[in-house]
Amino acid sequence: MTKEPDVEQRMTNLFYAIGYYRRRRGLSQEQLAEEVGISRQHMAAIESPNMDRGLSLALLFRLARALEVEPYILLKFGTEE
Repeated sequence: MTKEPDVEQRMTNLFYAIGYYRRRRGLSQEQLAEEVGISRQHMAAIESPNMDRGLSLALLFRLARALEVEPYILLKFGTEE
């Protein structure tokens, strides 16, 4: 199954948003991974737009809480013109 270009771009934006807000909070990938209950390798794969590693809604909500942003902020990242 191939992804639609818009969906692929939005996923890429989401992964960039997670990295952006993680750095903004001054957290390492390892620190954020520990806070949300995943491995550092999983966290690195999420932040890498080439890895095609999806994430569940539950994980998205945990990441948003740890990053101190609302989930919709992560989903909107890079969509404003």
